[in-house]
Amino acid sequence: MSNETGVQQKIQRFGRVMSGMVMPNIGAFIAWGLITALFIPTGWTPNENLAALVGPMITYLLPMLIGYTGGQAFGGTRGGVIGSIATMGVIIGSDIPMFLGAMIMGPLGGVIIRKFDEAIEGKVPSGFEMLVNNFSAGIIGTLLALAAYMGIGPVVLALNNMLSAGVNVIVNAGLLPLASLFIEPGKILFLNNAMNHGILGPLGIAESAQTGKSIFFLLETNPGPGLGILVAYMLFGKGPAKQSSPGAIIIHFLGGIHEIYFPYVLMNPLLVLAVIAGGITGVFTFSLFGAGLVATPSPGSIFALMAMTPKGHLLGVLSGVAISAAVSCVVAMVIIKFSSEKNESLDDARKATNAMKAKSKGQDKAKEEKRTEPVALSGKSINMIAFACDAGMGSSAMGATAFSKKLKSAGKNITVKYFPVDEVPEGADVVVTNVSLTGRARSRRPEAIHVSIKDFFNDPALDQLFNELTGEGPAVEEATLETLNVLVMDSVEVGVGSEPKEDAIKRAGRRLVEMGYVEEAYIEGMLNREKVTTTYIGSNVAIPHGTNETKAYVKQTGLVILQYPEGVDFGDGNIAHLVIGIAAIGDEHMSILANIAESIGNEQVLETLKTTGDPTVIYNQFSSIG
Repeated sequence: MSNETGVQQKIQRFGRVMSGMVMPNIGAFIAWGLITALFIPTGWTPNENLAALVGPMITYLLPMLIGYTGGQAFGGTRGGVIGSIATMGVIIGSDIPMFLGAMIMGPLGGVIIRKFDEAIEGKVPSGFEMLVNNFSAGIIGTLLALAAYMGIGPVVLALNNMLSAGVNVIVNAGLLPLASLFIEPGKILFLNNAMNHGILGPLGIAESAQTGKSIFFLLETNPGPGLGILVAYMLFGKGPAKQSSPGAIIIHFLGGIHEIYFPYVLMNPLLVLAVIAGGITGVFTFSLFGAGLVATPSPGSIFALMAMTPKGHLLGVLSGVAISAAVSCVVAMVIIKFSSEKNESLDDARKATNAMKAKSKGQDKAKEEKRTEPVALSGKSINMIAFACDAGMGSSAMGATAFSKKLKSAGKNITVKYFPVDEVPEGADVVVTNVSLTGRARSRRPEAIHVSIKDFFNDPALDQLFNELTGEGPAVEEATLETLNVLVMDSVEVGVGSEPKEDAIKRAGRRLVEMGYVEEAYIEGMLNREKVTTTYIGSNVAIPHGTNETKAYVKQTGLVILQYPEGVDFGDGNIAHLVIGIAAIGDEHMSILANIAESIGNEQVLETLKTTGDPTVIYNQFSSIG
């Protein structure tokens, strides 16, 4: 029983991986399907110029999208880049669309770059991080592209030859319906064209020359099994799969673009049983009626099949398509429905548990609206804690490093890593985020325990998390904060040498980027703002910030503070000793400016801030801003 459960879990995990690569790109598949169905020579509105889009899209665009998405899922943005480079290797190394190669090389690239990053974590000298990141990505990408070019192509060709041999054995044994055991899975792996034109087409041509028709032309081109899958999703699916299936039905059944339904099967690999069952019953029905076509339909839509059907055989062809679609739909319906019910029961169980927790603590509805649900770690094995911020390279990195050292000092061997909030991996048991990002993190990883904090270093919620992990305190509760802390220790820099104001503004902008508060383009807005009017506000303080046009590049409200003991000349004799870079969402900068003015109002305090060599002094003075 346990072995069966393990196999089932592996199948489900494989399905999630496939779904994660395919579903984000369904729109691209539909776009390609529409262009193909409309503009190829046998399409609805043939157009030679526009049909030129078809080949490059299926050869390059779709595999590259899958490769990037697969790499990103396992290795973040760097993984996506490496996955794309590796996928190009299999694309160039083969003369058939390399979807299968992309599904291999994308995740492989993501895993390898992630393992590399883990191996060098904490070992790169300060200031060399970008150099190491760029060159490591380039070198690893090069090696993977070469390996893909020379290795994956022959593997796919060997798989094609194996499928061909299997079909020939079944045909020679007079067991034609069983050919679907090879044909339908082969189609799902995007080998449909290779099988149709390389195996079944030649067999059909030879038979048609003797009898005037051939059933071989119907084996791969039958739209019935795919139609059954899409109808089942339309009736019983959920989310994007359900919503996109009606459009996919039109493209597949009327336009003859089989590839449009392949991703729907890859989302749940058990559905290959449905297309096999539909294929077998379809071929059996074709054989029973003695049906066949005079040539390979291109594309294999229901219209194309009817056009290639010889006189007197239309009933047999349509019956085979209809019965195969019905059988495929019924089997798929059971599989989809069973999977759906399991997910719903799990969700119901979670909801019931949450409700009981709330009731046991006497929480009424009004109180629940003000605070989040208490989360206890007791009874759950914690293997990974993810610190996440908007960009995953500033405050979260520092927070993760500090918390990891603290845990190791307490003798706890728990992995603590930092990520961009949209790239928190599936294996994260606890996700720590700023309160403003908890919603995004929860939507990304709803199954994890979420801890909202105000400060990545000194926060009561982190203390409670540490106590719970080490058994020294009560259960962690997700913090509920009314204000946003816009300054962390890592954003304060003291003792900066004097430089022109443009360089000081660029330095502040780069720090804002590093902290994950803004995108790179925001820096140009800061320089443009200074050209309009000075950002020097008096009391030896300047507050460079972007223009209204560059507010779109702000990810999160935040501050960086640069201390210049010798000062920076902002023109007209105005010397700034404190350069405070500001990034603000909406009009939040107005309250920030008011708090800065209040903090520097005391001349004695200001003098200390201008000369201290301890960033903690500046941090403590400004950390309450917000």
